[in-house]
Amino acid sequence: MAHAVKELFPDTKLAIGPAISDGFYYDFDCGHTLTDEDLPLIEKKMKEIIKTNAPFVRREVPREDALKLFKELGESYKIELINDLPDETVTLYEEGGFMDLCRGPHVKYTKSIKAFKLLSVAGAYWRGNEKNKMLQRIYGTAFSTKEELLKHLDFLEEVKKRDHRRIGKELDLFSMNDDIGAGLVLWHPRGAAIRRIIENFWLNEHSKTNYQILYTPHMAKLDLWKKTGHLDFYKENMYSPMQIDEIEYEIKPMNCPFHVSVFKSRLRSYRDLPLRFAELGTVYRYERSGVLHGLLRVRGFTQDDAHIFCTEEQIEDEVRRVLDFTIFILKTFGFDDYDIYLSTRPEKYVGSDAAWEKSTIALKTALGNKGLKYEVDPGEGVFYGPKIDIKVKDSLGRSWQCSTIQVDFNIPERLDINYRGADSKDRRPIMIHRALMGSLERFMGVLIEHYAGAFPLWLSPSQVSVLTISEKHVKYGRDVFESLLREGLRADIDTDNEKIGYKIRRAAMLKTPYLCIIGEKEISDFTVNIRKRNGETLGEMSLDNFITLLKDEDKERR
Repeated sequence: MAHAVKELFPDTKLAIGPAISDGFYYDFDCGHTLTDEDLPLIEKKMKEIIKTNAPFVRREVPREDALKLFKELGESYKIELINDLPDETVTLYEEGGFMDLCRGPHVKYTKSIKAFKLLSVAGAYWRGNEKNKMLQRIYGTAFSTKEELLKHLDFLEEVKKRDHRRIGKELDLFSMNDDIGAGLVLWHPRGAAIRRIIENFWLNEHSKTNYQILYTPHMAKLDLWKKTGHLDFYKENMYSPMQIDEIEYEIKPMNCPFHVSVFKSRLRSYRDLPLRFAELGTVYRYERSGVLHGLLRVRGFTQDDAHIFCTEEQIEDEVRRVLDFTIFILKTFGFDDYDIYLSTRPEKYVGSDAAWEKSTIALKTALGNKGLKYEVDPGEGVFYGPKIDIKVKDSLGRSWQCSTIQVDFNIPERLDINYRGADSKDRRPIMIHRALMGSLERFMGVLIEHYAGAFPLWLSPSQVSVLTISEKHVKYGRDVFESLLREGLRADIDTDNEKIGYKIRRAAMLKTPYLCIIGEKEISDFTVNIRKRNGETLGEMSLDNFITLLKDEDKERR
């Protein structure tokens, strides 16, 4: 692709072009403004290059020779990349007179490339930094056969249909506004209804498992974040401090220090442990504008956060409890397939090697005792301890990071928290950070795409749409509507002076699970006429029977 772009637009400078999980991309500094209309032209040139069946030739050259070569070619981005490489030799690949910096390996000949497709053009800052120049990025994908490619393109079409940003707008769930700020979500009534259902379910289930619910402030003195180590390890994700009464405050990126403060508010005994604090806490983290993506990557979000204070001996049991709780929550929302990763000590860390070893073994043992398969992710733990990450798979088989369980012996040390042991001596508790859904915003985005907006009854913002056929049916329709509300069901009513077919289509567009149609016969028989959003007709039934049907399905959460 880079060869083709250079031939078509010779003034182009090449930046970087890696393989990614489902294809590849290449960033270009091109005087010509690339658009999707250019992609067929580039594809045509690529096919011409492939037909030459040129061999890919690998060369290893000294760094200085490579720098001189790319300087002669005017490839300034390649020079910057070479200067950052640690090796004294640099690997180059060449085919058909075109040469590029690449580690490889490659196929042997260009004709080995059987099926590919260029997908889109986007902007991308050089090295992901908005202070650098905006480049033009072309995304593409490639497969061994045309059949595999066509299957993948069909998959991408389904992904587009399920895009939570599009569905969120169609179903009037949420929006974002430049006047408010990038990455900040406005929940509309229908989206807020789903969120409230999720929050109420979360709160009820936590009360059943002996978690104590907290509410904490949105900011704290800057000194607190210095004590916790966040300013040392997390500063690039935090916003600039604000000054209040000549004291610097920081908007919170985490909830954990506040939960520690509640723990420290009085003397704790070993009999109090494990102590489980939970909060739906809104935090704010700086994300570069280039990576913001609907609900999936935002700057202000609510975590379903919890912190468990326990002894070293209780770690394994508490982790096992959290694993059970996490899997229950995920399955309730329809996620039966997931991958589990155990992340170990990173290069930059705090705490003793012995503490890391003990915590990592506790996590491994808990996973083993539950019979859960997992992969080790070396060096991907957080700076204060090892962690377990659970990535759910949606209905399209895509993985999403949601749940995490992290062991922390840093904050208890830094904030000097203790409990009184059985021997009347002060001892340091272990702290377990835990999020089941992660960010509610992100989880909502995943749910929207998982269900393509057609939520199960228990999650639907409106469970029933009452549709009246004409003006003379409005009074009975309103009686039905109010009866549904009194029974605690979520309903709306459409009494507009429109044809019933139009009303049915409008309710179906909002993916309302049940449509309750009211006409002359329903009034005379004191019944309701029910059809489902998929077009299935249930026909006439009594209102009491319909309410029972709804309540039974709502309880099942299927």
